[in-house]
Amino acid sequence: MAKASAADEPHSSSEGLTTFEARLLRVLALHLVHERPQADQVDLLTRAGFPVADIAGLLDTTPNAVAVVRYQNKRAKKAKGKKKPKGY
Repeated sequence: MAKASAADEPHSSSEGLTTFEARLLRVLALHLVHERPQADQVDLLTRAGFPVADIAGLLDTTPNAVAVVRYQNKRAKKAKGKKKPKGY
């Protein structure tokens, strides 16, 4: 019996991706964030649209740890935007 192609695989998410496509997306995401600090990894994966649970699974950490990093990143960006220009 012939193996099913990747296009014949069942859909794994509400986005309509097959299981194969979802795995490929995860591999590409991991490659993009490889060897970066965890805060940068979480920021990039968040901006790419990954939910907290998926980021935690990709980075081999807990969803709570990812949520904390996301919160810290958000606070850091907010504080950076509130700095007064020099001369005031």
